Amino acid sequence: PLFRSAGTMALKTIPDEDMITVYLPPYEPPPAWIPPEERKGDPEYGEDVEKFLPRVIYLKRPNPSDQLGFHVRGGIDRRSEIYVSKIVPNSEAEKIGLKVADQILRVNGASFGNIDHAQAVKLLKSTSDIEMTVRYYPYGEIGRAV
Repeated sequence: PLFRSAGTMALKTIPDEDMITVYLPPYEPPPAWIPPEERKGDPEYGEDVEKFLPRVIYLKRPNPSDQLGFHVRGGIDRRSEIYVSKIVPNSEAEKIGLKVADQILRVNGASFGNIDHAQAVKLLKSTSDIEMTVRYYPYGEIGRAV
C-alpha cells in the first residue's frame, strides 16, 4: 500500500537504486464537519489567523548571564528552523507572551533562517536586551514532544 496510518514504509525512489525507509507519523483524523454557521468559537475551526502573523517581542534581562526563560530546538545542523521548545513558568519570556512552537525568525536584526543550534543559543545569550521577531508555527512541532 502507498499510505499507512503509522509505522514505516520502504520506497524505491530511483530505478535500480537502494530502497529508503520513510517513517510515517500516527494518523490524525480530520475534525468532524460542522456547518459554517456553527463554526464560530469552535476550537477545531478557529478563524483567528492573526496569531500566526510575525510579531516582535522584547526581552530584557538585568544581566546576559541570567537565564533566558525559554529553551530552543532546531537549527540547520538539525534540519529544522529554530523553535521555542519550552517556556520556564513565571519567567519574563512567559510574561511577554513567548509561546512553545514560536519560530524565531530574527534576533537583534540577525536572521535565524539559516543558523545552527549552537550559533542560535550563543546569539540569544550574548546580550541582555533581545529583540526577537517570532511567529506561532505549531506545525513545526508535529510529531515532536514539546
